[in-house]
Amino acid sequence: MAVDMNGEERINASIDKVWTALNDADVLKACIPGCESLEKKSDTELAATVTLKIGPIKARFNGEVELKNLKPPHSYTIAGEGKGGIAGFAKGGADVTLKEEGPDATTLIYVAKADVGGKIAQLGSRLIQSTSKKLATQFFSEFNKKVSGS
Repeated sequence: MAVDMNGEERINASIDKVWTALNDADVLKACIPGCESLEKKSDTELAATVTLKIGPIKARFNGEVELKNLKPPHSYTIAGEGKGGIAGFAKGGADVTLKEEGPDATTLIYVAKADVGGKIAQLGSRLIQSTSKKLATQFFSEFNKKVSGS
C-alpha cells in the first residue's frame, strides 16, 4: 500500500546549519518518532531501530537508511527500509530541498513516498495515511525546534 505526503517547514536558521543538522545522526535520532537507535555506518548509510504504534499494532522496525543524490547544501534524497517481523515492512523515501530565505531563514520542502506491507497494510489506507502524515509532521516540527533553538 502506497502513501504520498509533502509539506514544508520554515526554519529560523541558516541553510548551512539546516544542512548540517539533516546530516547529523544525533539530530535525526532525536526527531524521528519512536527512534530507539540510529547509528552512522558511513557518511551516507545509517542503521535504525524504530518502534511505532499504528492503530492496534505496535511494531519494532529494524532497518537501513541511505542518503542519496546529495547536493550540499540544497537537497538530498533519504531512503529507507524497515522490517517489523510479523507486523510487516515499511519502505520509503523523501526528496528534501532547502531554499535559502535570508541569512537566518530556510524553507525545508519535502516530498515523501512510503510503501507498507504485511499485517500493517491490512489496517486500511485511511489509518495508515493519517498516521504517516502525523509522523512526518511530528518529525519536521521537532527538527525545526532543534535547529532553530525555539
